[in-house]
Amino acid sequence: MRRTKSAVRKEQPVPAGVVGLGLMGTSIVTCLLAAGHPVVGIDIDPSRRRNLKRRVSVLLRDMRRQKLLSKDPAGRLKQLRTARDLDGLADCGLVIESIFENLDEKRAVIRGIEGAVSATTLIGSNTSSLPVTELQRGACHPGRILGIHWGEPAHILRFLEVICGEQTDPLNAEKVLRLASLWNKEPTLVRRDVCGFITNRIMYAMMREAFYLVENGYASVEDVDRSVRNDMGYWFTLAGPFRYMDLTGIPAYAAVMRDLLPDLSCAKDIPKLMQDVVASGARGISNAKGFYSYTPAEAKGWEKRFIDFSYEIRALALKYAEHPKKV
Repeated sequence: MRRTKSAVRKEQPVPAGVVGLGLMGTSIVTCLLAAGHPVVGIDIDPSRRRNLKRRVSVLLRDMRRQKLLSKDPAGRLKQLRTARDLDGLADCGLVIESIFENLDEKRAVIRGIEGAVSATTLIGSNTSSLPVTELQRGACHPGRILGIHWGEPAHILRFLEVICGEQTDPLNAEKVLRLASLWNKEPTLVRRDVCGFITNRIMYAMMREAFYLVENGYASVEDVDRSVRNDMGYWFTLAGPFRYMDLTGIPAYAAVMRDLLPDLSCAKDIPKLMQDVVASGARGISNAKGFYSYTPAEAKGWEKRFIDFSYEIRALALKYAEHPKKV
């Protein structure tokens, strides 16, 4: 899809809804509030609804300290309300579904949203990989349904993917791209629906090879992480893969591809190491159990480290952006 001149117009913050108030739903709510949207958060879990304002308040105060929010966090928080039922979305001009990654469940929620909002309300699915075309099937107004793929923490990262399904109206995609500028995002447009979109297709190909190297004894988990962090990790904020090849000499990559690509893993099954870790009950730092061992204090430390790093890397990315903006 070609971006039109309409992409330069500015959008105003419309009333917005977020369905699903887990970790990512909470940070999406925070991002929308910071951008000036009145927001309603929907979740059937009463504890999530009850705790939402407290959790969002912490994130907004962090944004204010990091100079990503100029308004008073308490004033922004007054624009937030919660509801159990989708009827609470009636006045929204934008709704973002952010429940767990299950096609049937997401499709059911989107049908419920359609029944609660006007025919012009934009509906975005925060899916990491599900085809948007499949989410559109059976919809009353499929042209207003898009993928809006956020990264965590959504209130800090510049990342956002806008994905068109087969029936998405291009004008609606353009509108979301304009809204993304309110959210301080640098959005990318996925013009044709493809499973996994852009970053996840690239990232999971890398993860598959990482598992292959560990499971076949070529390297340890720690050594894979160390190599990736100290090689790709240092240039990814400055340049994507195509820019990096421009910067470092294109022909050498063609020569490496000729010999290396046939030797890379093309396994289709979930790696055994991943299956074993999941079966052990590990969820990562959220329960202090993962590919690495953590004490509860170490897990909390890594959680804080991740947030601090996200703010600092955001500032560094803006410093070296193609079109620099004030941090």
